[in-house]
Amino acid sequence: QVQFVESGGGLVQPGGSLRLSCAASGSTLSINRMGWYRQAPGKQRELVASATSGGRTTAYADFVKGRFTIARDNAKNTVYLQMNSLKPEDTAVYYCYANTLAVTYWGQGTQVTVSS
Repeated sequence: QVQFVESGGGLVQPGGSLRLSCAASGSTLSINRMGWYRQAPGKQRELVASATSGGRTTAYADFVKGRFTIARDNAKNTVYLQMNSLKPEDTAVYYCYANTLAVTYWGQGTQVTVSS
């Protein structure tokens, strides 16, 4: 089992920045890829960004390229999402996740609201 502690969400004005953190504990040696999904009201959950062990390989959804940066610290079992130039359409609950060979684990989600 893997458990998460997510932090960093909140309310920010358009054009502002937030940094999300997700610290994993438990069976962390089995984790391959970690990252973030998001889900806005009335919409399906969508992948935002992911990173392999040590952050050597990263992937981003087109709608965040150039604005968001994912980083992973293996020593701390933590993944970060730096979000810049935020837009109102980025408003959603952001979920941390971790993949093993057998299962995907999910965090409880953190709300990000972009509004003036």
